[in-house]
Amino acid sequence: MGISRLTTINFHNELRRAGAHSTHGWRRLLFLAQRYLLGTVGLVIMVLFVWMAISADLICRYDPLSVDSAQRLAAPSMLHWMGTDSFGRDVWSRIIHGARISLAVGIGATALGSSIGVIVGLASGYLSGWVDLLFQRVTDILQALPLLVLALVMTAALGPSLPNVIIAIAIPLIPTVARVIRANTLALRELPFVEAAKSIGMSETRIAFRHVLPNTLAPLIVLATAQLGSTILTEASLSFLGLGIPEPYPSWGRMLSESAAEYVRTAPWLVIFPGVAISLAVFGTNLFGDALRDILDPRQRG
Repeated sequence: MGISRLTTINFHNELRRAGAHSTHGWRRLLFLAQRYLLGTVGLVIMVLFVWMAISADLICRYDPLSVDSAQRLAAPSMLHWMGTDSFGRDVWSRIIHGARISLAVGIGATALGSSIGVIVGLASGYLSGWVDLLFQRVTDILQALPLLVLALVMTAALGPSLPNVIIAIAIPLIPTVARVIRANTLALRELPFVEAAKSIGMSETRIAFRHVLPNTLAPLIVLATAQLGSTILTEASLSFLGLGIPEPYPSWGRMLSESAAEYVRTAPWLVIFPGVAISLAVFGTNLFGDALRDILDPRQRG
């Protein structure tokens, strides 16, 4: 009976500790949300777009590719919340499904470009010597052209398709990530914990990936979040110029290119709603990226 009672008391104590940790975690989240209000707004916008992209088939009443000539250029109404385009396609459905394209390109290009940039920057900063010289000259060549110009060249060479657009946007992101990772690696490799790892016979590869790389993740997360908005904007720009996602798949940039010149006066909703979607997506990622930078920067903590 004594052992059973002691076990029950220990169980209740563990529950209290878990409840206390949970309460502390929620209080900290609430404190961060109040302190970084604009970052919280950006996070809410990002979560909203992700939810819309995932639930597009459930929250849309119409197929974004279906054409209805009888409803051509219909103004926003209860039947079509954001009106229809010149082919009678529902703009609301195309905006929601376009979020899938924009997020797929943004997340895919950011992940691919960041992954390659991390490898290049880590090898360049840690190995130094001729490896650093070679990688830095390659990154200098890539950085000589602006993001959009290099993406235009790559897309024109590869052709308009979803995988090609992701690759075309990811390649210009590599130099920026590589530079940041290299700078952090150069500082980290001189610290005592690296020397201690070498003294016990740990291999250079293991030191680089197990000890140096994890300490570069904070600036990498901030940079990747900031670049997410740039990739979404670049994809919209490529689609606007006819080099992005091909028809008939809905893309915010292509929706603008089809209607900006011809229907801006007669059907302004064809320009307003895709423009607002692009602006909100970029605005949300930038706000969240700025707040994340302040949270992860030790000099900003108080």
